[in-house]
Amino acid sequence: MTERQSIIKAVVPVAGLGTRLLPATKAQPKEMLAVGRKPVVQYVVEELQSAGVGQILFVTGRKKTVIEDHFDTDPELVRILSSGGGYAMLEELAYTETDTRFYYTRQSVPRGLADAIGHGEEFADDSPFVVALGDTIIKDHTEPSLLQEMIRVHLQSGAACTVAVEKVDAEDVYRYGIVKPADGANLSADFQVTDLVEKPKPEFAPSNLAIAARYVFSPIVFEAIRRTAPDRNGELQLTDSIRLLIQLGHQVRALPLRSGEKRYDIGNFESYFKAFIDFSITDEKYGYLIRQYLKRKTREF
Repeated sequence: MTERQSIIKAVVPVAGLGTRLLPATKAQPKEMLAVGRKPVVQYVVEELQSAGVGQILFVTGRKKTVIEDHFDTDPELVRILSSGGGYAMLEELAYTETDTRFYYTRQSVPRGLADAIGHGEEFADDSPFVVALGDTIIKDHTEPSLLQEMIRVHLQSGAACTVAVEKVDAEDVYRYGIVKPADGANLSADFQVTDLVEKPKPEFAPSNLAIAARYVFSPIVFEAIRRTAPDRNGELQLTDSIRLLIQLGHQVRALPLRSGEKRYDIGNFESYFKAFIDFSITDEKYGYLIRQYLKRKTREF
């Protein structure tokens, strides 16, 4: 992908309250919960960086300043580690020494995901951009990555929106935004979306393909957000904004997660525990020890 064909900006919403993860999220954002050796949001940032995204806007809320601190350099900590010979630990801070530029804006009133993304209009500045939810990890060992493929598809197709999707169990569709593929679409590659439904009842779901927390947008989405009606809770749903794009005649495409790609939505304790286990057992330094420990523990049940 050439420089002219790349996308260099991303909006990362991190303003959610994380109430389903209380008390762990009482004093820290869910995006800062550790999964293995890194907080959730660090995986998200590293995914963006690997896809060539060098400018990241965090849309934050109250009690989220720790995210800004995490990605900032800490000269005092570096001095202490250096003077104490902790050079191995210094390597763990290498993620702060990048060319990535971080920006922050606050969504003071929680008015939904579409409203959060609307806070990025000035930042996007008439350029296409990525949206990556800050509480969702995409574990990806493919090349090119899911996000790189989404960017390619988006730019080559001229779409207004490109979403990642994953298959979910039919009984779980009520938890997600569900897409309706175009008739005859090849669901093993990118395909056109003709409708979206937010958290449908299983009997009314147009498919079992759920939006998987990664999006690429053209700037036209901001007009759709302004025209989106709030739901009964007074929030602007991003699914409704994307649906409006389709109704206005714009193209929306979807790219399914491929074999080897897995989504971890850190939205409740069950999904969080599963993510922590999966990342721990594959850790390059501690994975073998954790796997041996789990084998011993399973024999106790």
